[in-house]
Amino acid sequence: MTRHAIGTPEQLRDPNYMPPLYRAIPLGVQHVLAMFVSNVTPAIIIAGAAGFGFGSNSPDFPELLYLIQMSMLFAGVATLLQTLTLGPVGAGLPIVQGTSFAFIPIMIPLVAGKGVDGLAALFGGVVIGGMFHAFLGLFIGKIRFALPPLVTGLVVTMIGLALVKVGIQYAAGGVPAIGTPAYGSLLNWSAALVVIFVTLGIKFFTRGMLSISAVLIGLIVGYIYALAVGMLSFGDISGSWSRSAAFALPNPLKYGFEFSAAAIIGFCLMAFISAIETVGDVAGITKGGAGREATDREIQGATYADGIGSAVAGLFGGLPNTSFSQNVGLIAMTGVMSRHVVTVGALFLILCGLVPKVGGVIRTIPIEVLGGGVIVMFGMVVAAGMSMLSDVDWNRRNMVIFAISISIGLGLQLEPGAVQHLPDTAKILLTSGLLPAALIAIVLNLLLPEELAEESTEEVSGGLSGSSKGKLPHTPKTLH
Repeated sequence: MTRHAIGTPEQLRDPNYMPPLYRAIPLGVQHVLAMFVSNVTPAIIIAGAAGFGFGSNSPDFPELLYLIQMSMLFAGVATLLQTLTLGPVGAGLPIVQGTSFAFIPIMIPLVAGKGVDGLAALFGGVVIGGMFHAFLGLFIGKIRFALPPLVTGLVVTMIGLALVKVGIQYAAGGVPAIGTPAYGSLLNWSAALVVIFVTLGIKFFTRGMLSISAVLIGLIVGYIYALAVGMLSFGDISGSWSRSAAFALPNPLKYGFEFSAAAIIGFCLMAFISAIETVGDVAGITKGGAGREATDREIQGATYADGIGSAVAGLFGGLPNTSFSQNVGLIAMTGVMSRHVVTVGALFLILCGLVPKVGGVIRTIPIEVLGGGVIVMFGMVVAAGMSMLSDVDWNRRNMVIFAISISIGLGLQLEPGAVQHLPDTAKILLTSGLLPAALIAIVLNLLLPEELAEESTEEVSGGLSGSSKGKLPHTPKTLH
């Protein structure tokens, strides 16, 4: 499908342009395929952390199914807020919203091992955090100075580092299998490795939509492999299908509503980071799709939609939403800036969210197969953070900020017992790893004098630094 066949260059750069429906529908579905796996994965991770059983005969099966259903439904609703707008809410741009990975390190401690009982506090935090996120839209442009690449790159890297353990656990057999003989078996790892290798092959040896859907295709191949080796049976699939309703509406306050200090503080602090991420995505869309800078109105409207979309989702049992960066790249690749194309994708997501049988099929994906997919996705989060950090001027000041932030943040995550005597709220916030690292980096970046930036890094780096600009020392070329 060539760009000329879709519209003229002027039309393609216009967010209000509507391509012919026979073009708009596949373009919209393409956006859904690019984000589908990433969108439903957080719900599965939170269900696993809460201790929900993954079998179709498990008493927790309806809860897991509902969380997946809400992830699809409210990703679509939040996307409609962005594309169609509602007063000042929404950017009026082709922004695809989806469930955010960034909040997972905050959510896991809130629900760990508590089953359904931990969800009231979780969704209370989602609602309050979403309202705070929307409030940030009033002055989002004025606080960007507090989040240079050093801080944002550290935060994104920490998000990935906080999640890689989950990917390994899933690939080995899932949290419930830890300590059993089956955990870490060759069979379990083979399913995960099939997904990883297929994903890499598709990503780097194909182009266009195939390359963009590499993780999805990897999971499909892994699913077929699991069927072939007996990890999954057709009986499991039919049982899940038969237990899933053909149509179901969301239930308001299904899990109750509880004010938890740890949840509210955690979600509000992460909303600050998520808002800045959305600003970057809006800028990427307008630059890549229309060749211009984003307006203040677009940035403000996108932030409002981010927050309100999350708050509304929380009322019905949906997880917090944010703009999806992979779809920003898709817009730059296709050159189609039409917000109505993304509206088509949003309607498709809503339709999937109202049909629990779709979630029932997703639920049958073996945890080991999903592990292969999330290893790739979470590794890419770490890589994205490192890419952002490449823009940092690695002088002594910035090295000290990074070193202290990641040492304390990652250290507390790896050794939560170090703060066992603190109140429960403080323990949850600190052992997430992400929040202490982000707060330390933000505070130090604002407080440490810039004069340190002019000093050599030799004292800190053991003489291996180059100049004060953080370049690597010159080394002779090796012989090949």
